Amino acid sequence: MRIVSLVPSQTELLHDLGLEDQIVGVTKFCVHPLHYKSTKVSVGGTKQIKLEKIKALKPDIILCNKEENTKDIVEACQEICKVHVSDLYTIKDTLELISFYGDIFNKRAEAKIIVDKIGFLKSDFESFIKDKETIKVAYFIWRNPWMVAANTTFINYMLKLNKFENVYANLERYPEVDITKIQQEGDPEVILLSSEPYPFKDEHALELKKYTDYAKTILVDGELFSWYGTRLLKAFDYFKDLRVRL
Repeated sequence: MRIVSLVPSQTELLHDLGLEDQIVGVTKFCVHPLHYKSTKVSVGGTKQIKLEKIKALKPDIILCNKEENTKDIVEACQEICKVHVSDLYTIKDTLELISFYGDIFNKRAEAKIIVDKIGFLKSDFESFIKDKETIKVAYFIWRNPWMVAANTTFINYMLKLNKFENVYANLERYPEVDITKIQQEGDPEVILLSSEPYPFKDEHALELKKYTDYAKTILVDGELFSWYGTRLLKAFDYFKDLRVRL
C-alpha cells in the first residue's frame, strides 16, 4: 500500500511500525525520522499541499488529522484516493489509532508492542505524579499574536496528566490572549513556552516576565506535549525531568 502522510507525528508512527518502504509522500514538517527529508517526496505543508505532487505519487491512502489539516485539504485528497482523518484528544485516542494502523497496514504485532509500552509508561508516570502538587500554568504556542493552548486540545490533556492546571482552560482550542492581562486572567505560577510551532527563545521569556510578579518561565519541548504516536515513548521521562526542574 502506497501511503502519503500529511501529519508529522503520524509519519513517525508509521516509520516505527515498520512501514518506511510504503511511505511515498510526507510534509515538509515531517522531521522524524530525519532522513525522510531526503528520501521521501515532500508534498507541501500541513495547511498548504501540492495536489499534483500527491497525484503523481499514486497513493492508495492519504492520512490526515482534523487539527493539522483543513477540511478543504481533506476533500481535495478524497478526489485522489481513500483518506483517513484522525481526531485525537487523549492518549486513549492515540492507542486506538495505533491499533487501527496495525490492522489496516498489517502491522498488528508491531502496533501491540507500541501500545503496551506506552500504556506501561503512562501508568508508571501516573504513579510518579499522583502525590505531586498541582501547578497553575499557561502554555504558549505563538507570539504576535500571543496564542495559548486552551481546552479541547491534546496539549491541554497532557497538561492535566502532568497535574498542571491550565489557566486558559476556560477557553477553547488556540485562542489569542492579551499578555498584559495574564495576572487578572489566571496568574500562572509557571509559563511554558513551546519549541513549536513558534520557536520561543529566552528573550521571549523575559518579555513575558514583565507582566507577571513571580511566574517561572520555562522553554519546553513542544513535540512531547503535542505529538501523539510513538513520540509518547519519549514523553514520560521528559515530564519527570520537567517536574524536577520546577
